[in-house]
Amino acid sequence: MSPLRAEVRKMLALGLPVAGTLVSTMLIGVVDAIMVGHVSVEAMAAAALANVWIWATFMFAQGVLMGLDPIVAQAHGAGDGERAGRALHSGVAMALLLSAALSLLWLATERVLLFSGQDPALARQAHAYTIVQIPSIPFFLVYTALRHYLQGREYVRPALFVIVGANLLNVLFAWSLIFGQLGFPVLGLVGAGIAACLTRVASGVGLVALVATLGLHRGAWVPIGRDSLRASGLREVAAYGVPVAIQVSLEAWAFSGAALLVGHLGATALAAHTIALNLASLSFMMPLGIAQGAATRVGNLLGARQPAAAQRAAWVSLALGAGVMGLAALAFVGLREWLPRLYTPDVAVIAACAAILPIAAAFQIFDGTQVVGCGILRGMGRVRPAAAFNLIGYWLLGLPLGGWLALRGGYGLAGLWWGLALGLALVATSLVVFVALRGPGFHPRGEIATAPARSGAGS
Repeated sequence: MSPLRAEVRKMLALGLPVAGTLVSTMLIGVVDAIMVGHVSVEAMAAAALANVWIWATFMFAQGVLMGLDPIVAQAHGAGDGERAGRALHSGVAMALLLSAALSLLWLATERVLLFSGQDPALARQAHAYTIVQIPSIPFFLVYTALRHYLQGREYVRPALFVIVGANLLNVLFAWSLIFGQLGFPVLGLVGAGIAACLTRVASGVGLVALVATLGLHRGAWVPIGRDSLRASGLREVAAYGVPVAIQVSLEAWAFSGAALLVGHLGATALAAHTIALNLASLSFMMPLGIAQGAATRVGNLLGARQPAAAQRAAWVSLALGAGVMGLAALAFVGLREWLPRLYTPDVAVIAACAAILPIAAAFQIFDGTQVVGCGILRGMGRVRPAAAFNLIGYWLLGLPLGGWLALRGGYGLAGLWWGLALGLALVATSLVVFVALRGPGFHPRGEIATAPARSGAGS
């Protein structure tokens, strides 16, 4: 078998289970959105506003925990199990610290939405939907830390098994609590929030139980003790994770900011935007899984001192990311009249969504390319350039241009999506150029930085 074909097979073996995990995680929100959409357009709009705040904060926390990727992957490649085990301890401790911060932020949901100029009635409903989910925060963040630890060690299926089971529970929870089935009262939007909370709790407990039962920590574990809370370990995770958190948050907050702008166009436009964004986010999980596989593969190969193989893995992963999103783009165009009907029977919302899905299709390939590029840089431990590209692409170009086209230029919802598409194209192009010129195969001194402490976190 040729090295290229072998690399494609290896990347798919790593990326597809992770993509399945991420798609399954996303499906929790899709199921809730579909069910809430059949309650009322107002309930769907309130949930959309709440999720703007929920995921804007969640993404930052998850980004910090992605700081585990280069540490664990390079330690695994170098055969240093103790280092990987200590990184997990630091990751779990970081997850608990972040949980306290997110809880305080979620308690301020209504005030944040009112400050952004949202409708008071929708802000009040969004707040009620959010606060019932607060108990799930530590469970989900510990699940996230454990998932990245396992991925770095090439265990990509356990998290998939757990989240698939959680999805089945979520369907039952949401159906029962939203619509008042199985003896429960009709809770509507609040019921959807409780269902999401219970599902995240089940995910965290399930993955911890699976790792302990199957002994997946063996070979990369150290006893829990005072060293588990070392400040140096937390600093190392933060040194990598905070730039990643900024990078993913700049992207997530751009779309969250876009949703807040759409809120000024009315409930119908917001519902249509929510459906299109939900579909785009669902397709995004496939290249995001490949990106996680790329972070693991590139990190493993650099830890094993194989830069040429790491560069080959980078190009293979970029091609796979763009390819799967090309298929998603075709689906968005061909099924643009049918897909919105899964979420709502409202004719006006369906028509508005169908009008913007071809625009969403236009930037699918760029979206797949940029997320894989970010994964490659995480595997290298070069996490700052991606944050800079996202700042320029989204916040200096995409969001300002889209906001002007939507609110001042007279293009409405379509104008906003075109602006975001152009920003995304700039980010993707910048990352491809960076990988070509300064990718994992580029070492000006002929050296390979195998350990984060030596390579310079976030350099």
